[in-house]
Amino acid sequence: MKVIQITDTHFSPEKPHFNGNWEPLLTWIEDQKADLIIHTGDLSVDGADKDHDITFSMDLMRQATAPMLIVPGNHDVGHLPGSHQPVNAERLKRWRDLAGSDRFIEDANGWRFVGLNALLVGHEEEEEAQFEWLRTAFEERNGCRLALFSHKPLFVDEPQEGDTGYWGFRPAQRQRFFDLMAEHDVPLFASGHLHWAWTGKFKNTSIVWGPSAAFIIDTLEREMPGERLIGAVVHEFGDEVTSEIVAVPGTTAHYIDDVIHEVYPQSAPKGGPAAKSHRWVSEEAAE
Repeated sequence: MKVIQITDTHFSPEKPHFNGNWEPLLTWIEDQKADLIIHTGDLSVDGADKDHDITFSMDLMRQATAPMLIVPGNHDVGHLPGSHQPVNAERLKRWRDLAGSDRFIEDANGWRFVGLNALLVGHEEEEEAQFEWLRTAFEERNGCRLALFSHKPLFVDEPQEGDTGYWGFRPAQRQRFFDLMAEHDVPLFASGHLHWAWTGKFKNTSIVWGPSAAFIIDTLEREMPGERLIGAVVHEFGDEVTSEIVAVPGTTAHYIDDVIHEVYPQSAPKGGPAAKSHRWVSEEAAE
């Protein structure tokens, strides 16, 4: 079974900077003849506050002929408490009304594909309910092997790292996932968010960071493991899972550094477009 993972597309009718990558990405997806497409979030530039960013982006997704499952990213439903756009009931309702559920379970070919809303991790009202939903999904999988999809990765540099703020799960929350995954044997954890592409391993779990289909971060953020490219991931599910990161032909490798003042002005470095900062997300990471 072939599953295509796409992520961090950042589409918008008002800020069309990255929309041009959809046509070559869709052409490539159709050529792959995938059985399933999974989008791991940041579908839109600003779906967290703009209905039309979500509806525009969903209209594009419906052009794919293969079925698609989607979980939201921070630019779709908001992020950490104290950030520019904290996840809240209004933003979650916007997503659920316009895009559908913010999580999924899909069984096929002896596998159970589970998608979680990573932005609820740390959200007091909904985090525990989602975790119990996830536990039940694992416990009631009826012999299926497990593949878990999330917008945010569990960790960035190493599994026992401290708090990475904007980028990954916090240590106590991460450990809960580690414990649950160890109990149920999860062969794959795939995510997006970082705009870096990487494959690795944590115990018995393959870890995959899907590359953004929109833009690369140049000097506005520190380097992370992996490589910068515009593309997608091809996951092949049989007795085991194999994952290949692909640079999609025909797409443009935009640099957010060049357009951040237009696309995400609240996160832009102070001092104009030429200013350099190594924390382009600093405002959103604040608490």
